Amino acid sequence: MQQVPVSLWTLVAGIVVTAISIWIGQNHTLMPVQASLQAPLVDGFFNVMFTIAIALFLVVEGTIVLFLIQFRRRRGDDTDGVRVEGNVPLEIFWTAIPTVIVLGLGIYSVDVFNQMGGFEPAGHPHSAAHVAHIPGSAIAATLSDTETTTAPTIAPTIAPTIGIGASPQTINKPADLVVDVKGIQYAWIFNYPDSGITSGELHIPVGADVQLNLSAQDVIHSFWVPNFRLKQDALPGIPTELRFVATKPGTYPVVCAELCGGYHGSMRTQVIVHTPEEYDNWRTENQIAQQQNLNQVVAINPADLSTSEFLAPHTHDMGISAATLESLVIGQERRD
Repeated sequence: MQQVPVSLWTLVAGIVVTAISIWIGQNHTLMPVQASLQAPLVDGFFNVMFTIAIALFLVVEGTIVLFLIQFRRRRGDDTDGVRVEGNVPLEIFWTAIPTVIVLGLGIYSVDVFNQMGGFEPAGHPHSAAHVAHIPGSAIAATLSDTETTTAPTIAPTIAPTIGIGASPQTINKPADLVVDVKGIQYAWIFNYPDSGITSGELHIPVGADVQLNLSAQDVIHSFWVPNFRLKQDALPGIPTELRFVATKPGTYPVVCAELCGGYHGSMRTQVIVHTPEEYDNWRTENQIAQQQNLNQVVAINPADLSTSEFLAPHTHDMGISAATLESLVIGQERRD
């Protein structure tokens, strides 16, 4: 029987390895759910690297297994192996191929970094006037029509020049929402300059272009949102930036990815991505809750209500009708 040429076996093995590598590289479940505009860019690059890694693994380990079987020592064979001093074409091949792969991945990674905004971390001032507000309805009103509320003056924040900034599509465009983020041992503090809200969680609207101005109070921290595929260091004395667009409402973990002390492992919080309506409600509620003079921001002052008006919402719980309540109140007033 005629022996199958080695070149044909090599071709068949190459086709099989390529098919298996591509399938595994595109169908793995190693990454969490994508939740930002930048996530597909990172996942695409990861899938290419993972595909190449699977191919190299199969080739290297497959060759080792093949050689273990094909060139194993036979029983009774005590002779020396064939003396091989080198193979120049093979050495050129296994040097050139990794070089091409590394250069290709390097060019690809630079393109991904550029599309994510790594080459343009802002570099221009942002103020409250630049921040776009999502429309919604207020849930409270002032007690007096003559009272007016003056919006606080927000000092311009100089945008950092280090980090992930505007993408090529958003260069020279202000972010929709700017949030100042401070890392401390062992928590994240989020301040919204446009509204004066301070929170221990990051709340953002889906689809908004969000800019985080990161800083650290004590040591180096790293702000990492796995679902966004984004990570940026927060450095003491050096402001950094992280700009992104969330694409899927939900709650996602925020992890400090830089060893920052004994309780580093517990330095966690979450980013909550709202629909525009939910975010507007959250923003309005927290503005009210964090006002220093709450007497001016309640819709109704209970002290100004009559007894029947105050009790009217509770008639169902008391098991009586509004008419019965009214008669009881009138009778009590007559007795008084």
